[in-house]
Amino acid sequence: MENAAMKLILRTACAALWLLAAQPPATRAQKPTGVGTQSTTAATAAPQPTPAPATATKATLADLAWLEGRWRGDWGPRVAEQAWFAPKAGVMTGLFRLVEGDKTLVLELFTLVEKPDGIDFFFRHFTPELVPWEKSGATVLNLASLDAKKVDFENAVNGLPKHAIMIRVDADTYTARSEIIPETGDPQVIEITYHRQKPTPEKPSAGSGARR
Repeated sequence: MENAAMKLILRTACAALWLLAAQPPATRAQKPTGVGTQSTTAATAAPQPTPAPATATKATLADLAWLEGRWRGDWGPRVAEQAWFAPKAGVMTGLFRLVEGDKTLVLELFTLVEKPDGIDFFFRHFTPELVPWEKSGATVLNLASLDAKKVDFENAVNGLPKHAIMIRVDADTYTARSEIIPETGDPQVIEITYHRQKPTPEKPSAGSGARR
C-alpha cells in the first residue's frame, strides 16, 4: 500500500510535483481570456474601444527564460533537482530527478514548446534504466495564464494534476505547486520550493599561481 501511494504521488507533479499516472496527450485547451483578467457581465452601454488585453496565447518562451540553470528543492526526506536549458528553436528542455537517500526514485524529461496559440508543457517519466512509466506517450498541459510572478499550466483531460503552477519568489527562488483533483477521493495540493544552484568556483590548480 505504501509503495502504491508513493507511485501515485510521484505521478502527480512536474519536477517533483508534476509526476502523474500515464495519460494520453491532452487535446488543446480552450484559449484563455487573458492574463490577470476576470469574467464580467455584459454592460448595458455600448463598449468603448480599448486596447486588447495581453493574453497567455501571446506569451513566448522568453517569458520563461529565467528557468535556465540548475535548481534544488527538498520534499520531506527526498531531494528534487531540475536542470533547464535556455530556449532555442521554439523549445525549452528540462531534466528532473527525485532521490531519497541512496535511491533514485524517478527521472523526468520535460519540454516547453512554443506554438502559435500558446505554450504547451510536455513531460514523461522514466526509471533509472530509462523505462518509460507512461505507456501511451507524454502528458501535456496547456498554458492558462502567465505574468511576472506566476505561470499556470492546465490539464484539459483530467485532474492528475489539474494545474501545474510556478510561483516566482525572487530571481533565485520559485515554488512549484501541483493541484490534483482525482476522480475519487479528496483534492490534494503539493508544493516544493526550489532554489537556484549557482556554479561552484573552480579551485586554482597547483602551480597555477603567478611565478616571480
